[in-house]
Amino acid sequence: MKSCLLCGVGGQGTVLASRIMASAAMEKGLFARTAETIGMAQRGGSVVSHVRIGEYVPSPLIPAKGADVILGFEPGEVLRNLNFLKEDGTVIVCPDEVVPITASLSGSAYDGKAILDHLRSVVSRLVVLDTAEIIAACGSSRVVNVALLGALAESGVMGIDREEMHHALKKKIKPALLAVNEKALNMGAETIGREK
Repeated sequence: MKSCLLCGVGGQGTVLASRIMASAAMEKGLFARTAETIGMAQRGGSVVSHVRIGEYVPSPLIPAKGADVILGFEPGEVLRNLNFLKEDGTVIVCPDEVVPITASLSGSAYDGKAILDHLRSVVSRLVVLDTAEIIAACGSSRVVNVALLGALAESGVMGIDREEMHHALKKKIKPALLAVNEKALNMGAETIGREK
């Protein structure tokens, strides 16, 4: 069984990404369970999705130290959920920070770069997507969730390859938006290719 925790803030496409991943697993003949915490999913609120796939999945919720990978849509959200990651787990993250409303209201400092530096020191495998390049090439920030899925597929951590993810993507994305999302999927995968 493989487990992936997706974490971000409302409006980043976290839940859609979890559904694409689960669909890809089911198309492969695996069992998939998902659970989301989206009660505070208004823009800026934390969103967490659990995805577990395998021949047998007893529960949709990932226990502490049970995630093979964290797919992070925002650095601070990864840090907030780091207790879910296995000792030798992988983190794939977007470097773009979304300042929490609590920091905005209190005037507190929020430094995404410092959070990434900390993650580099405590995570055995950290992959940081070049979201600026992906957004520039695709012309939209709304495809970053799919770029993360591309990186995840190419990493091999969840046992779902790029073609399987692409097949699920075609079922979940409107035809008018498919081409740009396919480009994002491939660019995310290329991030892992450059890392190897």
